[in-house]
Amino acid sequence: MIIDKNIESYLVLDEESVRATLVKIDRNREGMVFCVDTGGHLTGVLTDGDVRRWAIATPHVDLERPVRDVMNRDFTHAAVTDGVDRIRSLFSARVEAVPLVDLQERCVAVARRRKGVLQIGRHGVGEGHPALVVAEIGNNHNGSVETALRMVDEAAAAGADCVKFQLRDLATLYRNAGDPDDARQDLGTQYTLDLLAENQLPIPDLLRVFDHCTARGVTPLCTPWDEASLEVLEGYGLAAYKVASADFVNHDFLKALARTGKPLICSTGMSTEREIRDSVDLLRDAGAQFVLLHCNSTYPAPFKDVNLLFMRKLKAIGDCPVGYSSHDRGIAVVVAAATLGASVIEKHFTLDRGQRGNDHRVSLLPGEFAEMVTAIRQVEMALGATERTISQGEAINRETLGKSLTVNRDLAAGQTITEAMIEIRSPGIGLAPYRKRDVVGKAARRDLAAGAVLFESDVVETTVASRPYHFQRPFGIPVRWHDVAELAPKTNLDFLEFHLSYKDLEADFGRWLERPLDLDLVVHAPELFAGDHVLDLCSLDRDYRRHSIAELARVVDLTRRLRPLFRRAERPRIVVNVGGFTQDRPLPESERAERYRMVLGSLAGMDLDGVEILPQTMPPFPWHFGGQRYQNLFLDPDETAAFCAKHGFRVCLDTSHSKLACTHLKWSFDEFLAKVGPHSGHLHVADARGVDGEGLQIGEGEIALAAMGRALARFAPGVSFIPEIWQGHKNGGEGFWIALERLEKHL
Repeated sequence: MIIDKNIESYLVLDEESVRATLVKIDRNREGMVFCVDTGGHLTGVLTDGDVRRWAIATPHVDLERPVRDVMNRDFTHAAVTDGVDRIRSLFSARVEAVPLVDLQERCVAVARRRKGVLQIGRHGVGEGHPALVVAEIGNNHNGSVETALRMVDEAAAAGADCVKFQLRDLATLYRNAGDPDDARQDLGTQYTLDLLAENQLPIPDLLRVFDHCTARGVTPLCTPWDEASLEVLEGYGLAAYKVASADFVNHDFLKALARTGKPLICSTGMSTEREIRDSVDLLRDAGAQFVLLHCNSTYPAPFKDVNLLFMRKLKAIGDCPVGYSSHDRGIAVVVAAATLGASVIEKHFTLDRGQRGNDHRVSLLPGEFAEMVTAIRQVEMALGATERTISQGEAINRETLGKSLTVNRDLAAGQTITEAMIEIRSPGIGLAPYRKRDVVGKAARRDLAAGAVLFESDVVETTVASRPYHFQRPFGIPVRWHDVAELAPKTNLDFLEFHLSYKDLEADFGRWLERPLDLDLVVHAPELFAGDHVLDLCSLDRDYRRHSIAELARVVDLTRRLRPLFRRAERPRIVVNVGGFTQDRPLPESERAERYRMVLGSLAGMDLDGVEILPQTMPPFPWHFGGQRYQNLFLDPDETAAFCAKHGFRVCLDTSHSKLACTHLKWSFDEFLAKVGPHSGHLHVADARGVDGEGLQIGEGEIALAAMGRALARFAPGVSFIPEIWQGHKNGGEGFWIALERLEKHL
């Protein structure tokens, strides 16, 4: 059991709506909230189960009703002064959390069963969450508040989640009242007292630095070394406390820290395993929520003494999140700790390693700290899951580099396929070579020309076929030149969208478009051009940018030449991935603004008469022919909407791309559609998974289709779309027909 006094996420005013309360339940991930009146007095409880029972029993569910009409008034609670055993006895199969009240019946804490994740400020700590990276400044500011403020800025810029300091009341902490000139003390104590007296910040300055941390978006933490300091920090209201290694065996002080109800990050340096177990027992009995940090308290710690694998035993001892407090040189051991599952990483931080004091010598400079954070985040991403899956980039390369089963002669439907009839050829767009056993001896399901690729539908019975479709908006499909004759007649299309390769720009399209079609026209400009040139209208390289402009001009010219062949085409739209990608890191907002200006400049210098350029919304990690980069432009919904509103552009809203961006950056996809939908001139519709699984078949990803359909009907009514399914054109457009079938009731 833990007793948590950080209860804001649990509380809701009983006059709030049921809808707002459900949002809070969803965000706190606890499945419940406690309802209070405006005076903070506990009035009821609402759980997921309470909501379901109410909804079932209510003929007309009104989510705008005040939660007081729905909450459960018959609930279990206890006094915050009750003993741990009394509170623990209230738990049952039905009761997972117990609100604790003070003498005035105000809710002041929550007791709940111990879980593997705890909350420090806005950061979840434990399995499933990124490591909490703590920049340990301590007294490395050398007593200067200006230096401390600058160090907070540098730590925030380097990627720290938290910045930690130390506070001591020397008069009560040391038996000689902290006198650095006391000749009776041994050398080590004299040296430490001298540094502390010289370098500790006055309390008002320290609290000012805490405020600055919050302003910079990092969580302030502090190590109190005594109860007087703890009282000061409690008065300020820190989210959690760091327990120094020296105090992990100080049971009286641990009890005082536990009574705060705040999460405790406990370093275990200088402690034996038996001592660690004793302190863990104390913390558990006190209902404390805690993290155990493996630590070797020498400065610097020799690599041979780090004993990093003890983290595993520490996790078993504490049954809690574990981490690593680093006093070793460099970042290698810290990165290894992240690999072993450290939920917290603490590393000393300085602006000058040559300054006086042990901590400076084991500290990282800002650039080194940033390198460490980057390495930790890369390791966390690389650890991934325990199951092997094929990434989108691998799937692209598997098709490009792989091989398929093909037939080496003409075959009639019903003819038995023998091994002699099969050859293995690139690319890997069909059945993989190992599937030969699934084909040999089977009757051909369709007429096959020599060289035809075999697909899943040649092995498994399917009922997918094109038919007329009915939507509340124009629809088309993506095609290449050679697809038009085969795919266009199969259904009641409103337009074709040509997804051009750079070689298509040079082809004689008259071979495939012999007569005008009663269709509208959309063109998707290539991303890749000859010479490995990826289109980038905002490249910092002027020559590269000019080359991109020239290549896009060729696409514009081709579109104008195509227009007479499409009777419904008035002002053909050209979908363009305008560039703005980077290789090693995403761009900050200030640099993105300049890139948007460069895109405008590039387009302003082009002859766009008779066509409309539609920049495409982009994913955070675009695949450029099997390799991944960082995307920066037309990612953020506010930036995209502002660009369109200010400069008169519309965009091609790609649902898959934008869902990936929302997942990566923790935005609401519904809000994205609400902001960008009104500025959309065309839609690419596909499903998405994770942060880089794009172009998935409809219903095979994470997009809530009904909600997406409602949002598009409201914010982008009548806007045309295509099913942008990766490799949907294969096997006679099979992927497109599946997608259109599934989208018909939503669009």
